[in-house]
Amino acid sequence: MTGLDFPGWIRITHLVNLILITFLIRSGMEILATHPKLYWNDDSKPGSEWSRFTRKVMPRDRLWDALDEEEDYSSLVALPGHENLGLGRHWHFISVIAWILTGVFYVLMLFVTGQYHRFVPYSWEIFPEAWNDILTYMSFNLPPLMPGETYDAIQKLAYGSVVFILAPFQIATGAAQSPAIEARFPWYVRLWGGRQWARSLHFFGLLAFVVFIIIHLTMISIWGFGELTSLMIWGSVEHQAWSTVIVLFAIFCIVLMHIAATKLSLAYPRRTQQILGFVVNNARRLLLHRLTSHQEYSKAEITPQHRVNGKPPSDDSYKILAAHRFAGWRLEIGGLVENPMTFTLEDLKTFPTRQSQRVMHNCIQGWTSIAEWTGVPMRQIVELVRPHPEARYVYFHSMQDVGRDEPAKMYNPGYFYEVIDLELARHPQTILAYEMNGEPLPIEHGAPLRLRIETSVGFKMVKWIDRIEFIDEYRDIGYGMGGYREDNVYYDKEGEI
Repeated sequence: MTGLDFPGWIRITHLVNLILITFLIRSGMEILATHPKLYWNDDSKPGSEWSRFTRKVMPRDRLWDALDEEEDYSSLVALPGHENLGLGRHWHFISVIAWILTGVFYVLMLFVTGQYHRFVPYSWEIFPEAWNDILTYMSFNLPPLMPGETYDAIQKLAYGSVVFILAPFQIATGAAQSPAIEARFPWYVRLWGGRQWARSLHFFGLLAFVVFIIIHLTMISIWGFGELTSLMIWGSVEHQAWSTVIVLFAIFCIVLMHIAATKLSLAYPRRTQQILGFVVNNARRLLLHRLTSHQEYSKAEITPQHRVNGKPPSDDSYKILAAHRFAGWRLEIGGLVENPMTFTLEDLKTFPTRQSQRVMHNCIQGWTSIAEWTGVPMRQIVELVRPHPEARYVYFHSMQDVGRDEPAKMYNPGYFYEVIDLELARHPQTILAYEMNGEPLPIEHGAPLRLRIETSVGFKMVKWIDRIEFIDEYRDIGYGMGGYREDNVYYDKEGEI
C-alpha cells in the first residue's frame, strides 16, 4: 500500500473532529431524552410520533405535561445523563461551535492546499466502480485504488459525502430547529418539511455518523490496523507498533475526556453551566438575538390539540380567581419605571392596540405546536411605563408555585419567574397574551395572562403572570442565572435555539 501522505493539519483536525463528534452524539442523546419521540408533523400530537425511545405511557385520568415525558438516560449513553437537559444543551452547543469552526478550517485548507482532490469525484464512472468495490469488500478482498489516487472509489465517495454533504446537512437541519431562525425565516424551515421534519432528519444524520464511524473503524481493524494508522500518523508503514500505541492512547484520552465531562457536570453543574454558557450564550446573542419574528401561519395550520408544559397553580387563591373568570386579578407593573401601572384583565382587553399572531411554539423539550395568540404588544407596555435609563431587563413573576405544583421534580420551592432583556421585550411579536385561538386563554396554557416571545424556546414564555418589574440586573434574583429554570435545572439564559 502506498503512503497516504496526510498533512499535519489533516491529522490534527481528524483527531479533533473525532472528539467533537462523540461529544455531539452523547449530548444529542441527552436532548432527545427530554422528549424521546420523533414526528413528521409540526403538531406533535400525542400518538402521532413515527418513532419513540421510551416506554412511558401518559395517564388518561389527570393532567400531564411535557416534563412528565422526559426519560432518564444513563450517562453511558447521554452527556451528562439523568434528566439534565440544561447541561446537555450546553455541551451540545459548545461542541457545535467548535465543530463548525474546525470544519470551516478543514474545508478552507482542503482548497488552499489542493487536498480536496482526495474527496471530489471527476467522473460519473466512479459510481459503478464504487459498487464493484463494495462487492470486492464483501468478498473479503481489497479493491484497487483509483489511478493516481490514495483511495478506492467507495472510500472517495464515502469520505467526500461525509465532508461535503453529511456535515453541512447536520448544520442545516440543526439551524432549522432554532426558534429564532424559524421565526425570522419561516420559508427556510418549510424547505425541510417543517420543524419536526428537520428534527427527524437531524436524528437520521446522527445515525449516519454513527454508522460511518462503525464501518470506518471496522474496516481499519480488518484490513490492517497498525499499517493504516501508521500511514495516518507518520505517512509510512515503518512505525506500526508505535502507531498502535499512540492510537490506543488517544482513544483512552478521549474516553477520559468523556468521563471527566460527565463527572464534573454532575458534581459541579453550576460551574459547568457558567463556563460553557459564557461561550454559548454570547455566540447566540451575536448571531440570533436580534432576529425578529415574521411568522404568520394560516388558520388551517393551527394545531387542534396544543400540548401543555408546566402545571397550573393549584392554590386556593388562584382557583378563586379562575372561578370568577379572573375578575379580581391585577397585573402590577413597576420597578425602575417613571410611571408604575396596574391593569385588570378587562383593561388589557380594551387596550388601544390589540395584536394577533399565528405562530409556532417551540418547546425546549423538542415538540412544536401552532396557535393563534392575541394580546397586548409588550413594546406598548414599555412605552407606557417609561423605564429609567438604567433599566435593562424585564422581570416576570408567575403565580405558579413550582415547588408545590411540580412535586415530581427536584426543584427548589418558590414561584416561577423569568428575566428577559428590553431588546427582546420590544420585538414586534413579543406580546402579553390573554386569548388563544380566538378564545379566552385556557388555564393550562397560562390564564389569565402569559408572555409570548416568538424567537425563543417555550420555557421563557412565562404563564400565569401577576407582576412585572423593570430591573437593572438579575444577579440577586434566585441564583443569579436569569430565570427559574436557569437557576434550578441549568437551562441556558438565551433561548433562541
